[in-house]
Amino acid sequence: MRPVDSSTVNALTTGRLPRWAPWVLLGGSWIVLCVVFGFVAAASDSEFNIAAALFLGTILFDVLIFVVAYLVEGARQARDRLITSLVATAFIIALLPLVSLISTVLVNGLPRFDIQFFSESMRNVVGEGGGALHAIMGTLLITLAATLISVPIGLLTAIYLVEYGRGSLARAITFLVDVMTGIPSIVAGLFAYAFFSLILSDPGVRFGLGGSVALSLLMIPVVVRSSEEMLKLVPNELREASYALGVPKWLTILKIVIPTSIAGITTGVTLAISRVIGETAPLLLIAGFTASMNYNLFEEKMMSLPVFVYTQYANPGTDVQSYLDRAWAGALALIVIVMVLNLVARLIAKIFSPKLGR
Repeated sequence: MRPVDSSTVNALTTGRLPRWAPWVLLGGSWIVLCVVFGFVAAASDSEFNIAAALFLGTILFDVLIFVVAYLVEGARQARDRLITSLVATAFIIALLPLVSLISTVLVNGLPRFDIQFFSESMRNVVGEGGGALHAIMGTLLITLAATLISVPIGLLTAIYLVEYGRGSLARAITFLVDVMTGIPSIVAGLFAYAFFSLILSDPGVRFGLGGSVALSLLMIPVVVRSSEEMLKLVPNELREASYALGVPKWLTILKIVIPTSIAGITTGVTLAISRVIGETAPLLLIAGFTASMNYNLFEEKMMSLPVFVYTQYANPGTDVQSYLDRAWAGALALIVIVMVLNLVARLIAKIFSPKLGR
């Protein structure tokens, strides 16, 4: 056996940046710009702008990675690394609004993110203190009821379109779902308000179930579209194998198709919930707002977190800062709820998705 020449092996790795070099350059660029912006903010007595620091740090990284790669690896590899870094820069720029939003909400919301905020309502509170327990419970109840309305309707509609729908009826349903996708949230609230005003003969009707119906109008098209796409991804071979064993179509859908696509369906439902949980206009119209606890979806006004944030910001009392602190804390609570829902959805998808073993 011919011995391996060590000089040949070493030649393959010479003139190459180590794998950790781009990460070190990126992290170092961010640290340098954050330090610079920190000194500028301290000198001018202004707020630290993390989004701008990360943006300029990423631009500095693009320059550094090109220069370092040009000196070590040559012009061709430097151009390749520059293009790669520009793609990463575009991704980072797309994330900057989210980073700025989360950092702003954290800075302003954490001072009131305490036990009192989660254990008290705003009943008889006109200044400091109080909390958003009534709004949190209202949000959870209204969103849960909207989910119970939307998921069966949306999932069954998707099953019909994929497994049974043919001809003009399926095309009409698809067209109407597309139209519903573009409905403004205020129109959904007006529909729910008009519907229950006519049914109950009460022009001043306000209750939680009306808000759930309004939100369900916004959730259904998202559930239909996401579930439809997930059901289409199920291989036809699985259906045909089930039919070959004599399993009827409805049982094939129930035992084969839905379990195979349950992970994607769960993700779609979570996206639909995240789409509506922050809606303010429809709930302001039909659910109203109150400072007291209300656990009954069928009677009286019910507060929700988006409406709570809006009322605290738009109608501050004499102690303006206390109202603004509660508004920021409510926004932070809403973000936390959405994050928890996404984590739960991922957990459910992992547990119930089909296990692919050999």
